[in-house]
Amino acid sequence: MNRQAQAAVLFLVGAAVLHASLTDLYLRYVKAGLRPLLLAAGVVLIVTALATVWYEVREHRKASADRSGDGHDAEHGHGQDAEHGPEHGHAHREPRISWLLVLPLLALILVAPPALGSYSAMRTGTALQAPFGYAKLPAGDPVPLGLVDYASRAAYGHGRSLDGRQVKITGFVALDSAGVPYLVRMALNCCAADAQPVKIGLSGRIPPVLRPDTWLEVTGRYTPKRTKDPVNGGLIPYLDVSSARPVPTPHDPYDESWNN
Repeated sequence: MNRQAQAAVLFLVGAAVLHASLTDLYLRYVKAGLRPLLLAAGVVLIVTALATVWYEVREHRKASADRSGDGHDAEHGHGQDAEHGPEHGHAHREPRISWLLVLPLLALILVAPPALGSYSAMRTGTALQAPFGYAKLPAGDPVPLGLVDYASRAAYGHGRSLDGRQVKITGFVALDSAGVPYLVRMALNCCAADAQPVKIGLSGRIPPVLRPDTWLEVTGRYTPKRTKDPVNGGLIPYLDVSSARPVPTPHDPYDESWNN
């Protein structure tokens, strides 16, 4: 792969990174807070590609000028090309296998991986951690609350900060081997590769038919009921459901509040 081809690949990679960063596609790979870094990386790659092309064009013009200056000597038999023949100075062809480097780029552009769902959640232990404190809940009832926020208040705060309030939580459905339903949100530390689930059990008025990976908006109240995750023994609190309805997949399916 010569420098012109390298510059083309760099440009395409930079353009793909910018495209992902300017849309919601990047949320399938990294947390929302990394968007500025992705934008900067895309710009750097594109600038590097353009600089490489400019450098190659300048070198080509300089080499052409040098060959033109040596033409008079070549006519009198003093040039090296006259001695070594027309094949002298030709660069060896680069191995074509290097073009396989373009495949990951095509995958980034053409294939958007789905967000991690119930299959990963039920095979990974809960990542719920004890928080340093709890923010005061806003006014209104029911109060919209992140799944990780509710889980930490219920598991480690024993529901005291919920003060009997109704809460509204969004997450996707996961079922264990016995068919017990959980509402889950994948917690993100940096990127999708390190995503881990936070789970809450559902009790009360649970819909009679639940499909894994269906997103639900659930309204309910704190209940002291809890269990342990069979994978890692972590605490899984419950929510006493009063109503539930299916909702579209959110534009950012991951929850970053657990480590903020």
